[in-house]
Amino acid sequence: MFWILPATVASYSLLGGVAALSIKETSTSFEISNDRLSASMLKSSGNIVSLSLDGRNLLGTGKGLYLDCYCTPAGFYTPGSSNAKVKSLNGTDATGTSWGGLVLQDTYPTTGQLFEQYWFLRDGEAGLHSFSRVAYYNETTPFLRDLGELRTLFRPTSNLWTHISTNRQHWAPLPSAEATGKQVVVQDATWYLGNTPNDTYVQQEADYFTKYTFADTWRDHKAHGLYADGSTSNGTTYGAWLVMNTRDTYFGGPIHSDLTVDGITYNYIVSNHHGDTAPNITHGFDRTFGPFFYYFNSGKNASLDALRDDAEKYADPEWNAAFYDSIASSVPNYVTTSRRGTFSLSVSIPAEAERTIAILSVDGLDPQDNAQDTTAYQYWGDVSNSGSLTIPRVKEGTYRLTIYADGIFGQYEEDGIVIAAGKDTKHEVKWIPESAGKELWRIGTPDKTAGEFRHGFAGDPSRPLHPQEYRIYWGQWDFPTDFPNGINYTIGKSDASKDWNYVHWSVFGPSYTRAEAVSTNMNNWTINFEHANATGADSTGTLTIQLAGAKSSSGNTDGKCYVLLDALIFIPFVFSTQWFPQ
Repeated sequence: MFWILPATVASYSLLGGVAALSIKETSTSFEISNDRLSASMLKSSGNIVSLSLDGRNLLGTGKGLYLDCYCTPAGFYTPGSSNAKVKSLNGTDATGTSWGGLVLQDTYPTTGQLFEQYWFLRDGEAGLHSFSRVAYYNETTPFLRDLGELRTLFRPTSNLWTHISTNRQHWAPLPSAEATGKQVVVQDATWYLGNTPNDTYVQQEADYFTKYTFADTWRDHKAHGLYADGSTSNGTTYGAWLVMNTRDTYFGGPIHSDLTVDGITYNYIVSNHHGDTAPNITHGFDRTFGPFFYYFNSGKNASLDALRDDAEKYADPEWNAAFYDSIASSVPNYVTTSRRGTFSLSVSIPAEAERTIAILSVDGLDPQDNAQDTTAYQYWGDVSNSGSLTIPRVKEGTYRLTIYADGIFGQYEEDGIVIAAGKDTKHEVKWIPESAGKELWRIGTPDKTAGEFRHGFAGDPSRPLHPQEYRIYWGQWDFPTDFPNGINYTIGKSDASKDWNYVHWSVFGPSYTRAEAVSTNMNNWTINFEHANATGADSTGTLTIQLAGAKSSSGNTDGKCYVLLDALIFIPFVFSTQWFPQ
């Protein structure tokens, strides 16, 4: 049901259980509220500029909760800044629960790009359900550009918030005003805070602060956000979370990584960070992303873990499915339950496999490349030790099945997996891992990361929070100091966690602590191993290299220079080389 209140000041209430959901309109704003949460949207911009939980202002005077993008010919754009049209919605869902919605619509003047941002509040819930739509219909200019970024931001200025939380393992206090006042710019969105050595962030986390420290991969990610420890709120703690209750409308699969929180709670719906692929905006592009859930909670002296536990309960695609079906007529492109099925997998797992994962993504492409099909959906889940997995609520269609695991080179791929609406598609797989023969030696673990190497996943021993070292600004780990003669690794003697770096540089620096770039001994890696007793006189060996990631001047864009990387390898007998650039 859709309605607009024409009066200058008006209100409407929907009773639901013990609480009442209400929508009020003034000449400048719409306000939607229930007994716990209240949000106010400006008509002039479509930004939510006021948001309160149990009467506590969570935003301060910040810009608020809003949508923006890097997607127009000019670059960045905040929908609502040109031609904001705001409306309200209301109804009752299949469970008898009342709901209300606020919608921003904006059309970018010079291109006709359509942006819509939907926020829904249900009676009895302390969170906003979010959908974001981008559409482009323009036959005159059929290719516009790429959708470089699309994100929603909870952007407060209140001094309420004291900590940021990426995931259950990684969190940190926010730097103080004194620390940010004396900070030194190091590079893009990265600052040195060592001028305030007594700052809590510096003492507990690192000398450097950057939003990239708090990035995460999507595979196991459930929620991230801000935490208030009660020091400015009389002992009542608060959380402001982005909960990924669905992940099927993101791109890039489970190894997509992106920014999460840095004082702002982000939902990076699309981006090309870390070399991720972004979709092209062409004539006919019309995609609605979501639902996602901005959730707000509190408790007297409640810990960060307790509030996170509460938020993560909602990271479930089956949660609130009936509600989403009920509002589908108001949300273009939303795929209802009637158009979804179930995928049940049984797979024989190689003995060496750990953390096996199965992915459904666009047919014919690697999951990382699924943004090439702007209608693509994606699903994944952990395969049990017995080889079983069930994925619910899969959009009907044809998919590629990809299976990989820690400890196994390569991956299993099978196209043509058909998911039928209302059906349980059962599929059996016998996975035989790739092999080039008898393995002579191995450095590290094939797991699509470099975490096992020096400055990878190991915690920084110099800080009590022990952040994983790879998260800290790269210049903290000075490669020429760690490896003055380059990499010289001896199989059976060297330690991969100390003697093999997490990044292999062609040139190192300049960095904050090193004024000049260093190229000597940067890109030579010597591996010493005994082979006389393991190989025959006429045998041929295969050197397998799996890349966790690579950066060149191409910007990871196909068609540009240096998109393919060459390896120059000197081996004293016959070897072929195979790459796994994953």
